Amino acid sequence: MKAAVLAAQDRARAGEIEPVAVADAAVAALPAGMRAVLNATGVVLHTNLGRAALSPAAVGAVVRAAGHTDVELDLRTGKRARRGRDVLAALAAAVPDAGAVHVVNNGAAALVLAATALAAGREIIVSRGEMVEIGDGFRLPDLLASTGARLREVGTTNRTSVVDYANAVGPETGFILKVHPSNFVIRGFTLSTDISEMSGLGVPVVADIGSGLLRPDPLLPDEPDAATTLRAGADLVIASGDKLLGGPQSGLLLGDAALVERLRRHPLARALRVDKLTLAALHATVAGPPTPTWEALRADAGELRERTEQLRARLGLGEVVAATAVVGGGGAPELELPSWALALPAGWAAPLREGDPPVVGRVERGRLLLDLRCVPPSADAGLIEAINAAARAAQEPQEQHAEGPTCSS
Repeated sequence: MKAAVLAAQDRARAGEIEPVAVADAAVAALPAGMRAVLNATGVVLHTNLGRAALSPAAVGAVVRAAGHTDVELDLRTGKRARRGRDVLAALAAAVPDAGAVHVVNNGAAALVLAATALAAGREIIVSRGEMVEIGDGFRLPDLLASTGARLREVGTTNRTSVVDYANAVGPETGFILKVHPSNFVIRGFTLSTDISEMSGLGVPVVADIGSGLLRPDPLLPDEPDAATTLRAGADLVIASGDKLLGGPQSGLLLGDAALVERLRRHPLARALRVDKLTLAALHATVAGPPTPTWEALRADAGELRERTEQLRARLGLGEVVAATAVVGGGGAPELELPSWALALPAGWAAPLREGDPPVVGRVERGRLLLDLRCVPPSADAGLIEAINAAARAAQEPQEQHAEGPTCSS
């Protein structure tokens, strides 16, 4: 950074840039970090692409919070205030059934905090069919065991009854854990126990609903939501903020006020707390307008087809084909979203990924499909430039091969 600043100052002294532009020039000279990508995969919550795209309201909130803020200061009294009070109030308003709310840095962190605070050295009762892998090789049993809790598996892979839970409850029980298997489905000869049945067994019930719906959504009838789960009798609900909620990476803990306060005051909570930028983005997501995730899930297939046809016409290449989009992010694994895509040669996938802006599609049956569901219309011009550049890159090797090697005497 120091070298970049000195170089920018030298340019200012030489009259190449105005002195006020030194900071901008220094930043521009720094190595590039993460790059903004056009998600044309048809996967709304693509984990490798950062899951939920923030809304303009959330982006603006992050920018405003980048400097000094009143994150832990009451401007009226001048005294220290509750951290994240605005977003906590917004979450409480969105889920009135929650007695209290706490936010940590992701869903796994929320589960670790609950297990550590409520069951370290004790037992967590969980159905064998809910001992899931949550991604990148991280498995629920390993995560929970790392907290010092002991796992008490009950039932079988496909069937777990309330009697199984009741027989396992004892003096060593910290809580019963109910996990929504959000990235797979078991069908056939199955049986699972409802939260309402567990809630009468005399121990806390913690429900990890996964994808982050705060309220029921008719588009996603099989995805549990926080409000309904709490009304069913769960003492604590765990959810992710960067999935169906459409916000920044975060973990939400909603439920019984005494339990939530116990978690909030646990020493581990300090290590898992979120920064001011996450708090700002989450507040704007919960209290603000519909998110890009909400809009992408509901994008009209007819309008997507028309937009894709216009894109093909402007490019003069490719083919418009029917496609199927998905939710992604470990949510609604069986929900298919009818969509349309621009089909291009599969060999264009790499140059598009490496272009400016990077464009990521999906390769199916020897074709590269670009689905516009998650690409904002304002990015269409940049998308066209990127595709034309990829077409030129694909053409150049063919032209060089046709010309053959040159010789000199």
